[in-house]
Amino acid sequence: MELRIRNLSKTYANGVVALDKVTLTIPAGMFGLLGPNGAGKSTLMRTLATLQECDAGSVFFGELDVLDEKDEIRRLLGYLPQDFGVYPKVTAYELLDHFAMLKGLSNRARRREVVDGLLQQTNLFEVRHQRLGGFSGGMRQRFGIAQALLGDPQLIIVDEPTAGLDPQERVRFHNLLSDIGEDKTVLLSTHIVSDVSDLCANMAIINKGHVLLCGEPQKLIDDIDGKIWERFVTKAELPYFQREHDVISTRLLTGRTLIRVYGERDPGDGFFAANGDLEDVYFATIAGRHVAASNC
Repeated sequence: MELRIRNLSKTYANGVVALDKVTLTIPAGMFGLLGPNGAGKSTLMRTLATLQECDAGSVFFGELDVLDEKDEIRRLLGYLPQDFGVYPKVTAYELLDHFAMLKGLSNRARRREVVDGLLQQTNLFEVRHQRLGGFSGGMRQRFGIAQALLGDPQLIIVDEPTAGLDPQERVRFHNLLSDIGEDKTVLLSTHIVSDVSDLCANMAIINKGHVLLCGEPQKLIDDIDGKIWERFVTKAELPYFQREHDVISTRLLTGRTLIRVYGERDPGDGFFAANGDLEDVYFATIAGRHVAASNC
């Protein structure tokens, strides 16, 4: 089913505008919401997960009103928050079994079948009798996905799921999310560009409560074709280039500083044309250099 968000707004008591008329259409499959810390992603996730009220706007999942029909939506919802806590002295099986009872799986045999299946799916079955306090960060995140999948939800929301994971666990988690996203609507909120480029068929960039652009990642990359330029500079030269050009990113590469700039034409000054990628789209958009026509 499609998730339709229209003019969603939220201002906190301290005056911070977390969401400013956010409008998005999120189809079935994996959808990436990309933005820096403080962009409004978690506020949006909590609102969609029926954990927080908004000030104005509407949200529909299919024909269901997410803001008014909270109980109905919760039956279709799986949620993995950014900070997912566990009881350290309880085993993975015991806690997932408890969550399953809370989800209404009262039949013991059926509950065992579901819990075992989810532990298998998240590659935790072999450690199901270990206490959660001994799990690595990646194992805890996979357990978080297992609890989010209880009840066969149709809308799954995951908030910053790979932050802090090592490369191997990130690959495991990507594979897991990819499998889940084949027949459900999965909203992935992250500040990690590679999470979106690896997983999502559609995406949006949000900053300071505003949706800046959205679309298919490859089409967004195509929009900056021929507009990204790069060159190596010394540390002493960097301030000059940042002053004279629209520098969107700097990084160390083999001990040297590589800068990339956004420009409609060759900026001169020793720059070479570079192939743009989703990271360039992200940095150029956040910096206000790139504005793409997009239908959100």
